[in-house]
Amino acid sequence: MKQRVRWQDPVIFERQIDQTRFVLASEEEDSPEFSFLVIGDSGSGKHRKHNPQRQIAKKMLEHRDRARFILHTGDVVYLVGSSEYYPKNFIEPYKEFIVGGEKQKKIAYDEMVFKTPILPVLGNHDYYDLPLIYGLMGGVTLPLRRILKLRLDLDIGWHGSNQGKAYAKAFIDYLKAFDTDAELQRHLDKHYTATTSTGRCLIYKPGEFTRLPYRYYTFRSGGIDFFALDSNTFNAPSPLPTTGEGAAYRRTLEGRIYELEQEKLQIMEEASKLNANSPEEAERLDDLEAKLEQVEEVKLDIDKQLVADETTVTDFEQLTWLRQRLIESWNTPEVRGRVVYLHHPPYVTESTKWYQAQTLAVRRNLRWVLDEVAKELGGLPQQHPIVDLVLTGHAHCLEHLSTGDTGHADSYINWIICGGSGYSLRRQRKEGAQLHETVGDTEREVARSHLYLGRSGHGSHKRRPYSFLRIDVKAGNPAKFVVQPFVAERYQRKWVDREIESFVI
Repeated sequence: MKQRVRWQDPVIFERQIDQTRFVLASEEEDSPEFSFLVIGDSGSGKHRKHNPQRQIAKKMLEHRDRARFILHTGDVVYLVGSSEYYPKNFIEPYKEFIVGGEKQKKIAYDEMVFKTPILPVLGNHDYYDLPLIYGLMGGVTLPLRRILKLRLDLDIGWHGSNQGKAYAKAFIDYLKAFDTDAELQRHLDKHYTATTSTGRCLIYKPGEFTRLPYRYYTFRSGGIDFFALDSNTFNAPSPLPTTGEGAAYRRTLEGRIYELEQEKLQIMEEASKLNANSPEEAERLDDLEAKLEQVEEVKLDIDKQLVADETTVTDFEQLTWLRQRLIESWNTPEVRGRVVYLHHPPYVTESTKWYQAQTLAVRRNLRWVLDEVAKELGGLPQQHPIVDLVLTGHAHCLEHLSTGDTGHADSYINWIICGGSGYSLRRQRKEGAQLHETVGDTEREVARSHLYLGRSGHGSHKRRPYSFLRIDVKAGNPAKFVVQPFVAERYQRKWVDREIESFVI
């Protein structure tokens, strides 16, 4: 990613450009009262008989005129972040938000310009790649799969994301494309004209030039500082001990891998017996695809634990950047609130996520940052958390949680997971809404879920509430955030609007 933005290239360095910041240009006054939308985990393409992502996009249009921008919490394109699927999985669903969207088939994925700013972070699927043989198999067998109507026809083509290259070319200012320093200089002098306390930076102009500076970045709107993070580079699990309990746990994980492979075979066998032309069986096939993707995700988390060793790298450069920017934000009088958004949730009650090693790693690393900020500030601000709101995705649901006293500076923070905007939905865990951690010999509650919208029910009574948020920021210091969920629910093969009461943070 650094190579793609020519990170700290001499031409950039001599202009004192901050490559992690942008200024949002607007014809309107930067009012302290404004609204923005939030979506996440939306990037699905083909659905049998229905398209949840398109339903959500159409509902978002009702709020476009009052929204200053749209935050996306990651997984823009499933399954492997490939450029092949941007036309179907992103451009077509959101065509009304893109300049020239009325002729969406003529828009190249790396030439999108947004009417309303869409500001994403990288999800794990935006980074995914395929081994060469899988890509060849996917491409070669695609016509055959269509002819035979084999139903587990996932969005996998000839290649993956190329380590996030497709996302970078779609959303980030891809400075590597300039062959000469002269071309780069002209580009910088045209688009990096905003002046800030940290140097010159990129200016984002809706309808004209809508690029982000880097994979993580910050911007300010209405006195609120927003921090966008790439959590894929600080979610690596700690290495497992090689002896004693660590070795026994490793054997348990290896056994679990075998169980998951058997579960995959059972899913595929069941899918092969279903008829996609039957509406009821078509929805069952959608469920099986979702289940298969969930099994793969659990398997990947275990794989990460098994391969983690002393060479595993945590992105402390980004974490140190966040630490410094939060300290600067607290030392800036005109800033009245702070919002962080990233893909992986540190707190979550979705059925598979709380005990995943990636969840623990993200929580541990964010705690380190916030603890360091609190130390610099001389303790937690009185009656105010270090961060007002943390927005995430990854868990395919809509959930609002709050932390209590965690023993760290992530105490008393509101966390919202917005990961149910188009892809498969997940159930809440059976253990319920309280989250506990063991500290020493003591177990204590650290967080509680106040709202969970995900898959529920069974058979003909199964409910699939897809969702997005509108957040209205109110004037005053500290700022108040009015969170309004919007839901398009799939129930008994029909779309039903569902009213959810707003809440204030």
